[in-house]
Amino acid sequence: MNQTRTFLLIAWLAVAFLLFLEWNKGPVESLPADAAPAAALPEPSAALPDDGAIPDASAVPATAALPTAPATGAVPAATGPAASSPGLLRVRTDVLDLRIDLRGGNLVGAELLQYPVDKDEPKRKVRLFDNDAARFSVAQSGLVATVGNAPNHEALFRPEGGRTDFQLAAGQDRLEIPLLWTDPGTGLTVRKTWVLERGGYALTLREEIRNDGAAAWRGYGYQQLQRVPPVAQSRGMALTNPEAYSFTGGAWYSPAEKFEKRTYDDFADDGPLNLDVTGGWIALLQHHFLVAWVPAKAEPQRFSLATLGNGQPRYLVRSVGAPFEVAPGTAATREATLWVGPKLQEQLQDVAPGLKLTLDYGIFTFLAQPMFDYVLEPLHDLTGNWGWAIILTVLIIKLILYPLSAKQYQSFAKMRAIQPRIESLKERYGDDKQKFQMAMMELYKKEKINPIGGCLPILVTIPVFIALYWMLLESVEMRQAPWIGWIQNLTAPDPYFILPAINLVVLYLTQKMTPTPGMDPMQKKMMTAMPLIFGVIMAFFPSGLVLYWCTNGILGLAQQWVITKRHGTKPAAAPAK
Repeated sequence: MNQTRTFLLIAWLAVAFLLFLEWNKGPVESLPADAAPAAALPEPSAALPDDGAIPDASAVPATAALPTAPATGAVPAATGPAASSPGLLRVRTDVLDLRIDLRGGNLVGAELLQYPVDKDEPKRKVRLFDNDAARFSVAQSGLVATVGNAPNHEALFRPEGGRTDFQLAAGQDRLEIPLLWTDPGTGLTVRKTWVLERGGYALTLREEIRNDGAAAWRGYGYQQLQRVPPVAQSRGMALTNPEAYSFTGGAWYSPAEKFEKRTYDDFADDGPLNLDVTGGWIALLQHHFLVAWVPAKAEPQRFSLATLGNGQPRYLVRSVGAPFEVAPGTAATREATLWVGPKLQEQLQDVAPGLKLTLDYGIFTFLAQPMFDYVLEPLHDLTGNWGWAIILTVLIIKLILYPLSAKQYQSFAKMRAIQPRIESLKERYGDDKQKFQMAMMELYKKEKINPIGGCLPILVTIPVFIALYWMLLESVEMRQAPWIGWIQNLTAPDPYFILPAINLVVLYLTQKMTPTPGMDPMQKKMMTAMPLIFGVIMAFFPSGLVLYWCTNGILGLAQQWVITKRHGTKPAAAPAK
């Protein structure tokens, strides 16, 4: 049983290390959400079927080669668009700085003004759409006509009123950017209006199709996200880059199948997706941030994924709507919502059912989600500080799990009390391990000690702590959050290694208080070295995790010391030879 306990302790440390790797998730700079310009008008073969079914994704025009873009990597200003663009509109709210391309009315630039890439460089913001060729990404939308003409995502629009720069003014809560496309030959007019609200990351796209011609217009609309492959992150920098292991890929939701996702590498390998959905959404995900199209809830859609391009690939997530008709002299309106921003749970839940699931807490979501909703977030509201909220959360968990921990430490205390007697048995039986094990089990039975009593509580608490780790690593609310003094970024390593040093001391003292009866010298040396090894590794953890681990270790050490004083106190003396 001694070997079993040793193995469990080492396994627990290994699990913690793997959890550290999971904490280290996410591309550093952005979710360059997708790629490329658009295409020509559909060929006649792309017409809708006569039965009015939702068209296949192949009916939507494909995209052309990547455009030429500035080499600076910055989102181009409206006065200096990329060569492939007829012009860019600049749109600023209190939380977003956007670029809208007049080609298609597509969103080709988006910076999150409240989320710097690095806290030490506050002017460099997280960018979720980008017009740079190396990180090209775009949210596109358009119409495809089966009878008549229509503007797809490469059609040229003009800004209504001629404005090219829009900014949410003081006291203004809503901003509208209307774009116009007209076809004098058929009398069709499409007004595409982007609607933004103060403090919001959900953009409404409203398309008004007016038919002033003599014949009915028939067609369908679509929304899509494209991007070039994300910039690969160096895993060698994982210890100092807590975003190197993030899931990046496409995701979608349907009321029937719920939340599903696919990595970019699996876009082609896992086969095509042609899913008919009403009331769902499509998205591209990264650590802490996402972009997502949410079609109108009542409009049937067909979701698809694709990898495009013969050279540099582009990843595509597309939603194609059901056909509709606009009679002469009438108009029709379509609406969709585009989320461009962080994974803020309350806001995501208000935008669409299931969109909150893009914040993935892993297999222990059933523990992590209520822990965040009912413990950590309320404690943050109470203290105004995520560091103190983490400390109080660990304290509450410790109190809830106190009965299990108490049994664990009681078992440790009793085993510590008889440790000299076990060492005496080991000397008596020498290399006869079988007789030694039998004698040790007899001693356990006589003293009413359960040799695995200290291990089972650890196994029970592991899911709780794994859930807490996932909650800490995935919640964008704690990204770059300060604690006190020298800790001004809970998602970065401690700059002065103070918390890791405290943690190392706590690990060492805990190891010294943990009984090791019957353990051979080599095992004892390994156990003695574990606090040093693990303490050094944790020096490069994000300080939020080290703070959690220190708090948990200090509380556990205090609890173990108190229970050891109550149960067994001083080790019993070994019998005289």
